[in-house]
Amino acid sequence: MMARKNLLTGLTEPKLTAVNSEAPRPPANRGPGLPFAGRGAVGAVTRSIDDLANKANAAKELEARLIAGQVIVELDTASIDASFIADRMAQDDEAYHALRDSIAQGVQDSPILVRPHPGMPGRFQVAFGHRRLRAAAELGRPVRAVVRPLSDRDLVLAQGQENSARANLSFIERARFAHRLEANGYDRETIMLALSADKTTVSRLITVVERIPASVVEAIGPAPRTGRDRWVELAAAFQKQPLQELDKRLASAAFQVGESDDRFEQALAWFEAPKAARGAAGEGEGARREREPLRAWTHSSGAQVIKVASSGRATTLTIDRRAAPGFDAFLLEQMETLYSRFLAGSRKKKAP
Repeated sequence: MMARKNLLTGLTEPKLTAVNSEAPRPPANRGPGLPFAGRGAVGAVTRSIDDLANKANAAKELEARLIAGQVIVELDTASIDASFIADRMAQDDEAYHALRDSIAQGVQDSPILVRPHPGMPGRFQVAFGHRRLRAAAELGRPVRAVVRPLSDRDLVLAQGQENSARANLSFIERARFAHRLEANGYDRETIMLALSADKTTVSRLITVVERIPASVVEAIGPAPRTGRDRWVELAAAFQKQPLQELDKRLASAAFQVGESDDRFEQALAWFEAPKAARGAAGEGEGARREREPLRAWTHSSGAQVIKVASSGRATTLTIDRRAAPGFDAFLLEQMETLYSRFLAGSRKKKAP
């Protein structure tokens, strides 16, 4: 059996430094027949699909290196525990449903990686493949797995790097994973390797989690469409201004009714329009009108494309990019025409 020091050989190549968090990418090769493929909404969708495909391939290659030459076995899911450092926040999204449906049809493309549990003989602990394990458990069937002896450090490196290659952790999930690694005594170099991130990125991830109350992060959830800049903005807001009745806000029906990204927007709005979000007893009618119930627009096909959140100051449209990929870019391209039609209709209504 290969020595443990060689267990993760090649997983960090090309090597990352404090100023280089990604391998250089060759320029896009546009075929002569598609001179405008990289422009506009079609180009944006094409680039997104290509990027996802590349990341999926990278994850498969990483998993292949980890399980190369190993025997794949079937294990009872009840004998397998999660990693000692959690990364994911539970979410029943479309990607998970698709994975579970695939396994239900007898297709588990890649085995999970587990180690013998260091403290409980006869049990195992996951390095990566938590979603595959969960799906198999819900379906009541064994999970295909490779068993390898891993140190704690080897496990978190494999866990973090597989997720980074697959790129299916949201920003806040990565931030919580980085923070938990540090809380468990791992140095920044190990965290950088686990997340395939540079020193500055790791510092930013950990700082965000330190500044936002854990109860808020848990209540918001993974917020898969909310990126770094928005989370940094929320962290800065919490640092500058404490919130009153935080537990009451998090438990309110208005907060809990939305999806994870909607809950994030509500939390950020507490700082932007605190009077509208208080909901305290004795508010006047005008204050209650500041916040309207979350609305949704559903296409005749049944696809729920847009969610609308309105307050006295603004209306926010949230487009589900999974339900309508590229529609955001298309809508922006049509905005001049739509707004002109709106203005023309307004003038007609005002005419005597």
